[in-house]
Amino acid sequence: MPGPDGSHDPDPASAPALTTLRPRLPSPVREVRDARFERHGVRLLLKRDDLIHPELIGNKWRKLAPNLAAAAGRTVVTFGGAYSNHLRATAAAGRLLGLPTVGVVRGHELADRPLNPSLARCAADGMRLHFVDRSTYRRKTEPEALAAVLRAADAEDAYVVPEGGSNHLAVRGCRDLGAELADRCDVAAVACGTGGTLAGLAAGLPPGSRALGIPVLKGGFLGPGIQALQERAFGRRSGSWSLDERFHCGGYARTTPGLDAFADDFEQRHGLAVERLYVAKLLYALVALADEGAFPRGTALAAVITGRPFP
Repeated sequence: MPGPDGSHDPDPASAPALTTLRPRLPSPVREVRDARFERHGVRLLLKRDDLIHPELIGNKWRKLAPNLAAAAGRTVVTFGGAYSNHLRATAAAGRLLGLPTVGVVRGHELADRPLNPSLARCAADGMRLHFVDRSTYRRKTEPEALAAVLRAADAEDAYVVPEGGSNHLAVRGCRDLGAELADRCDVAAVACGTGGTLAGLAAGLPPGSRALGIPVLKGGFLGPGIQALQERAFGRRSGSWSLDERFHCGGYARTTPGLDAFADDFEQRHGLAVERLYVAKLLYALVALADEGAFPRGTALAAVITGRPFP
């Protein structure tokens, strides 16, 4: 469909290499029995986006596929921190598709240190890493700062994908997630980093269903950003969505003993390996919200499982 600026969604199927990756779409939905929800009359569904592709997991496929189609074979430059799932997924996509990738990494001091396992995986997949200081990284969306970064990275002609992969193309790609859950749930919940998945999910849900986002970063900045993403993708705020910002556990990549114990218990109950940066916080939040009576009896609640533990 045309965007508000007259642009059209790139069709991933129009890029022949993408079709060879064989994504599992729609991703499966599994209902699980959990007394912590059942005692409140709530049904828990797991939307297994972690099963879409073994290396482009979950919302990473939905967000990257339209951007890779738009890149049309050009080098892809994107941004992330030292443990970014998005950087790993982009690097994997580059290896699988024979596409050059450059990862701009927050923290110039990291350039002289051994690569952590996450960045080492990126490098092994062929991603060229370019480290920048944190002040420059914060200004990466400013045209002059971005141009300077691309020059320094010798990637001035590259296709740029923003941090977390969240742009208007990614949001339109995530709209399919909501459409796949049509008539399956009353509430669809997802953990949020940059908010692109929630923006698309909400737009794809039918009237009468709502999307709930659980931010994994602290700061209270996501709401305006999500609305801006929807306006860029669809020309307006779209769908019913809200955020609950109480469950970041101290910020991105932060955890607590209670969260770790909860994730271990959930794994034992349901045989699901729980990713800690996003999925654990989502599931923990949903149990807490159910106890608070946030979901009326009879609610079908879908938790979007966007990833699995690394490595």
